[in-house]
Amino acid sequence: MNQLDHAAAARQFVADTQRTNWHDETLWWIRQKRDKAAHGLPEWEHLRELASQIKEHTLSKLDQYLEQFEQSAHRNGVEVHWAADANEHNQIVLAILREYGAARIVKSKSMLTEECHLNPFLIKQGIEVVDTDLGERIVQLRQEPPSHIVLPAIHLKKEDVGQTFHQHLGVPAGIIDPKALTEIARQHLREKFVHANVAITGVNFAVAQTGAFVVCTNEGNADLGAHLADVHIACMGIEKVIPAQEHLGVFLRLLTRSATGQPITAYSSHFAKPRPGQRMHIILVDNGRSHQLGRADFRSSLKCIRCGACFNTCPVYRRSGGHSYHTAIAGPIGSVLSPNLDLKKHADLPFASTLCGSCTHVCPVKIDLDKQLWKWRQVIVAAGLAPASKTASMNGLSWLLTSPRLYRLAGRFGRWTLRQFPWLVNHRFNPWYIGREMPLPARKSFGDWYANRGRTN
Repeated sequence: MNQLDHAAAARQFVADTQRTNWHDETLWWIRQKRDKAAHGLPEWEHLRELASQIKEHTLSKLDQYLEQFEQSAHRNGVEVHWAADANEHNQIVLAILREYGAARIVKSKSMLTEECHLNPFLIKQGIEVVDTDLGERIVQLRQEPPSHIVLPAIHLKKEDVGQTFHQHLGVPAGIIDPKALTEIARQHLREKFVHANVAITGVNFAVAQTGAFVVCTNEGNADLGAHLADVHIACMGIEKVIPAQEHLGVFLRLLTRSATGQPITAYSSHFAKPRPGQRMHIILVDNGRSHQLGRADFRSSLKCIRCGACFNTCPVYRRSGGHSYHTAIAGPIGSVLSPNLDLKKHADLPFASTLCGSCTHVCPVKIDLDKQLWKWRQVIVAAGLAPASKTASMNGLSWLLTSPRLYRLAGRFGRWTLRQFPWLVNHRFNPWYIGREMPLPARKSFGDWYANRGRTN
């Protein structure tokens, strides 16, 4: 993969103007739902501050709370595994599957398993992997990654889904009614649930005090998979732990309001211990999180509860699509987390931002995303990973802007040139001109006007 490719991938997405506008408007509608839900709670800002402080406290004693969670889970009869990285996580899952002779698994939505590329790994080992979240199943059939952490198929329209089901599930072509498509998926997935003896889920929150964990869904697929299967494997990033049961209420009130504008998810499922005859495993995964924890400028990104609010508000994400980020987690939070895993590969992502601060404004746990994106840019430039054209242009601007006399001269020359030869900017090779009307240059600069303001009446 090329070092810098967000802009190229985004260019492919925006080539379909109608889809781009629809994607933008749909996500902004969800952002508006989030605002209405937030304004409906007078204590909203208090909840945000409380959640942020709980997460800050937990991160400051993460090792202690993880050990406490492990001990509590063991007392509940849960088998706990530790994985240093994605490969170790995948090998642990495979070993469990082989232990039970499982050839098929059902899996609910888990961004950690996407991060670890679990699906392609297991498929290569001859395991059938069935994503049971509707959006995840749609993109899985299309052999695409999810484009959003909460709305995996938000980049697709109902016509796309109908065509996908026609191609892969053998239903008649032309079905576009959402209810009919949902029923098709329900019937298709029910057989998968019944015949799978292992279910994999993610983890939204894990409680150190009790050893229990919570999975939030709107479809109930995690419940059905985990309750029917003989083996339940829960995959969890180590940052998902919180200290006590009483803290769940804070995060559950924030999570879905921030994600979709709902008061709460349809299913907030609490798993504490395996039912009689069932085995339950939980895998605690680091995969770069300890490294991020040690970065003072970026450690607060581990507070993220994966609500997706920063996606829904980001003007760049809304108009470039999730696949342009070439990583499991897109949007502003993905652009902060991904460079920690591979700085060179993801060096383009912190630049895919206007630094407008809207992501920080909506974050339910108050992560300073815009500041972290700005700081990553400094790290990337210092590491020599910025493109040569950007480095050269920034050096040139630095030289120009540190010389007031040269700056004024360049301004006068530029204004005169654009008045006399407007075609120098009004052409299809200028990206700004393609999307907007270029303003007419002023007759004089603000500096000239200010210097002479007292000489005219």
